Amino acid sequence: MERKLLNRIKVVLAEKNKSNKWLSEQLDKDPAIISKWVTNTTQPNVEVLIQISKVLGVTVDDLLRTE
Repeated sequence: MERKLLNRIKVVLAEKNKSNKWLSEQLDKDPAIISKWVTNTTQPNVEVLIQISKVLGVTVDDLLRTE
């Protein structure tokens, strides 16, 4: 079964020159959870997605794949 790439967190982090560790510190989340989001293994809930967008200074739409 093919894994769907639902979010662009990895891409946006790279565009902002930020690391997974930095994001985990900003959100006070375990780095392993951030890694799962970045690799699209799991997805953050809507509330966390909003927090991520604020921390990265982008819209929620910027974090989601629309295709």
